[in-house]
Order: sequence, then C-alpha cells, then structure tokens
Amino acid sequence: MNAETLQREMLPQGYDLRILDAHHHFWNLEGEGSWPWIQHEYNPDFFLGDYNAMRHTFLREQYLAATHGWSVIGTVHCEAERSRDEEVAEDEFLESLHAEDPRFPTAVVAHASFLSDDLDEVLAGHAAHPLVRGIRSKPVIAADARAARSGAVAGRPGSLHDERWVAGLRKLSGYGFSYDLRVPFYHLAEAADVLAGIPGLRVVVNHCGLPLDRSDEGLAVWRDGMRRLAALPDISVKVSELGLYRNVWNRDSNIAVVRETLEIFGFDRAMFASNLPVATLTAPTFDDVMEVMLTGAAGASVTELDQLFHATAARVYRVGLPNPTTES
Repeated sequence: MNAETLQREMLPQGYDLRILDAHHHFWNLEGEGSWPWIQHEYNPDFFLGDYNAMRHTFLREQYLAATHGWSVIGTVHCEAERSRDEEVAEDEFLESLHAEDPRFPTAVVAHASFLSDDLDEVLAGHAAHPLVRGIRSKPVIAADARAARSGAVAGRPGSLHDERWVAGLRKLSGYGFSYDLRVPFYHLAEAADVLAGIPGLRVVVNHCGLPLDRSDEGLAVWRDGMRRLAALPDISVKVSELGLYRNVWNRDSNIAVVRETLEIFGFDRAMFASNLPVATLTAPTFDDVMEVMLTGAAGASVTELDQLFHATAARVYRVGLPNPTTES
C-alpha cells in the first residue's frame, strides 16, 4: 500500500498524522567533511549486512523522496560516524542544512568519545551549538550474545563497566545533554545496571534495543533488558530500525517487536524514527516501515499516536512544534 492508502485505511478518520522523525542521518559525500566508514572503508560485519546501497550522498532532497506522501514536520539528526576529529564540525554542517530548511534537522544528537582527553572541550563545543540536544557515544560491545555472556568485553576500555567511560557519561547532564544508548539486545540489562547509578540522566534507547535475534531465547533476553530499562525513570525508546542481518525485513516479526516495545515503554515514552537512509538496506520502502509501525500500534488512540509520532520526541529533544492550525 502507498502512503495515501495507508493513512486512509489505518488511521482514525480525520486524523492528521504529523511526524517528528526522531533519528536519521545526513551526509554529503561530494562536499566538505569525511565519513570514513562510507567513503573509504567497508565493514563486512555491519549489523545489517551489505551497506553498499547507501554509500551515496543523503540530504534533504533524498530524505523527502524517501518519505513522499507523509507529513514530516521536523527531524532529529543522530551522529553519522563522521570522522572523529570532525565531531563539532558535524554540528556546523547540520546548522547550515537547518538554515536552508529548519525542519531538516530541527535538533541534533552529536558525538563525543568518553575516553577522549579533550572530552570537556568537545562537549563545550557542542554546547555552543543550539541545535545539539544530546550525545551518542557507542560503548564497546561483544560480537554476539554468547560472547557477552562469557564477559568477552567486561572491563575493556570503552565498555559499559569501564569506569572512565562511565565518568564521561556522567558529564552529559552538566551540559544539559541527553544520552542516546545504542547497544544490541544482549547488552540492554547490563546498560540498565549502569544507568541505574546515574539518576537524572535522560536516556533514549535506540532502535527498539536492537532485537537482532528473533528466536524465543533471543527475544527473552531482549525482553528482560527492555523491561529493566523501562523500569528506570527518564528513559524512553526509539521505535525504529527493525532490519535483521543479511538485509532481512521480516514483517510479522517486526510488527510483534513494535507492539511489545510499545507495551513495555508506553506511548508516552516511545518515539517513531525512520533511521534513514540505513533503513533502506532492509525495508522495501518507507511505506513498508510505516505499515509495520501502524499495524504494531493498532488500536492506539489519537493521543497515543501523537505521542508516538511527534510529541514524545518533541518533549525529550526539546523541539518546538508548529501549530497544526497555522502551519502551511
């Protein structure tokens, strides 16, 4: 089904769905700046499989083409692994895009390495850019659930229990930043243990906690971790990136993940995100993503749909939304 049909058949009559996309990426491979993992390197172990199809410039024009037919009123850009010596320069790049169209993006989640000697300088640099609302810094993770259970990365520099890494994480609240947590399902419970010791830090779990193993055993581990995270205050979740390794899109399993994520966190702590252009590696189209989201949220009230598709993200990332009665 296309966008028009989905909205007509799957939304309450007369309801105007407005999207504040809580997570996507921009990169300009023909301009200034460097995204080494896309331009100069290739990671055969990328979590979704082959990513050659997205190794091209992705900006507002490409985003609008991908989301044609849907009302996107704003976006939150998440750091795109730009060269790590260009962390603050990425803010400047995004501010230039914002100046051209304030919707793309309306807010930014930037990057800072918690193990860097100049962490405070980098955080202060981000704080000087008003679009920056949060930080994503990925911890070192195990290769798979078995390795995680064996403690393969426990105590390693940059891992979740590395004292220096956690000390860097603690600095975010002092700058008014939230933290975007991006770990696979087998590190969620461990992350909950760490975050329980940092009260007051606003945390956003990326990509439904990445339930990459949809077996009963894998989902049990995912479910336990998600429940532990949801039991903590100030933690919300991005309902996004449902793709599986080797570029697989499993509609029925994805719907179940969306439904259960919403049950665990509630609509008031859940926010839709496209993860464009990465989502294009598995989802046939953005319409297919939206069909899964709306099916997983079937039965939601208008208020709950508002929370999922724009209100939660606006609150967490402090985005002012246009008035639907006056916007053009």
